Amino acid sequence: MGVVAGLLLGSGLCLLLWALTSDPPTRRRRPRWAEALEDVLVQAGASGVSPAGLLGTSLVVGLLTWLLAVGLTRTPAIATCFALMAAVAPLALVRGRARRRRAALRGVWPEVVDHLASGIRAGLSLPEALGQLGERGPVELRPAFTAFAEDYRVTGRFGECLDALKARLADPVADRIIEALRLTRDVGGTDLGRLLRTLSGFLRQDARTRGELEARQSWTVNAARLAVAAPWVVLALLATRPEAAVAYGTTAGAAVLVLGAASSMVAYQLMVRIGRLPEDVRVLR
Repeated sequence: MGVVAGLLLGSGLCLLLWALTSDPPTRRRRPRWAEALEDVLVQAGASGVSPAGLLGTSLVVGLLTWLLAVGLTRTPAIATCFALMAAVAPLALVRGRARRRRAALRGVWPEVVDHLASGIRAGLSLPEALGQLGERGPVELRPAFTAFAEDYRVTGRFGECLDALKARLADPVADRIIEALRLTRDVGGTDLGRLLRTLSGFLRQDARTRGELEARQSWTVNAARLAVAAPWVVLALLATRPEAAVAYGTTAGAAVLVLGAASSMVAYQLMVRIGRLPEDVRVLR
């Protein structure tokens, strides 16, 4: 009996020593494209959709469009062009919705900062000031801050709750606000109110400037979309004629489609890059 107890004690000590001396498991970092696509889904309000689900939907839509186009035109080259456009459509819709939602929230963030500054000036703690935004903050952001308050009541871990809040918001402005609060919580300081007031003024000025520039340059983006869509609308009309479909089914016709698609893509990207303002990047992820 003593031998068994000694073996058990020795095994326990060995396991304890191994746990203390071994390196912690490294967290496998997700690919950058998956993180960017997940941010776009969250910003579009589709946080329940995974990047793999969106890509799978794009693949299914493209395949169904190809089958339908082949059945109507009997020309695989034309069907492939429209299938590629249909496969890109779900991602384009999500990106467009995320862009519109970011533009709408751009005017809301100063209000969030003002609420935080008022709560801190009234003597609330940082978790309480963030939690009250779930009741008194902007309607668009209340669910995220309500979830933060619930997480903090359950765990009491301010840092982990801030990380979860950043993941729910997936916004560069939210990252800056949250990291300022985290730094204040960790090292202390009395300049948080001044920092929040400065940030609020900067955000209002940035939103006003961006609104004016986007109103002036929106015609460039709309012109790019019209210029890209027009040739393919004409192609769709021509594909209804059997002789045109047969012509595009040849090698020369397929080459014309490939060159047209490449030219449209390059021209659209150039016009959008010229006409659209750069977006903030999440550097404080």
